[in-house]
Amino acid sequence: MVLGAGYGRRLRPLTTTAPKPLIEVGGRALIDHALDRLAQAGVETAIVNVHYLADLMEAHLARRDAAPRVVVSNERERLLDTGLGTKRALPSLGAGPFLVHNTDSIWLEGPRSNIERLIEFYDPDRMDVALLLAATVTSVGFDQPGDFDMDADGRLARRAERRVTPFAYAGVAILHAGLFADTPDEPFSLNLLFDRALARGRLFGLRLDGIWLHVGDPHAHAQAQKRIEGRE
Repeated sequence: MVLGAGYGRRLRPLTTTAPKPLIEVGGRALIDHALDRLAQAGVETAIVNVHYLADLMEAHLARRDAAPRVVVSNERERLLDTGLGTKRALPSLGAGPFLVHNTDSIWLEGPRSNIERLIEFYDPDRMDVALLLAATVTSVGFDQPGDFDMDADGRLARRAERRVTPFAYAGVAILHAGLFADTPDEPFSLNLLFDRALARGRLFGLRLDGIWLHVGDPHAHAQAQKRIEGRE
């Protein structure tokens, strides 16, 4: 599931005439960074939801001639938030575990695919949700106090108020379709499922190997662009 429906308000004015997933970093649209990473990890089908400037999104996706196969989930009538948008796509995602990928999250890869590492890490006997996490001190474009603490086994705890934590959610997760059984039929955030998993001691994280580029606002976009150009 690739989350491509949001307005990208924090990226304005870049998103005034283009949806956030079509903003380019390193000469490629954010949506292509995400889809290419998924293809490299062996993902064969990606559901992409669209809402804001949906025609531009669909036209761009139709021009892709590379894996994975893309199925568009149309949210033109109403923005469903990350939770209900994913829930609506469950018939295409299947009854088991699946990946969720934000489009404002890219990274400079380490020796191995981080998505492959996350897939290997996920253990449904112990975990309801597995998150890819980035170390805040080495991330680019992220100046917030972090999201999670993580113990030696990878079990997560939310950042307490007025505290700083070492890890931020890097925008890729593995969830199981069964977690959506008793979720609202109105827009809701995937954070609802993260918090339920946390309360059961079944929210886990894996540290990203590489450099996370959080493209959340124009300044962060410029930093990500500079970092990619510097690497090349």
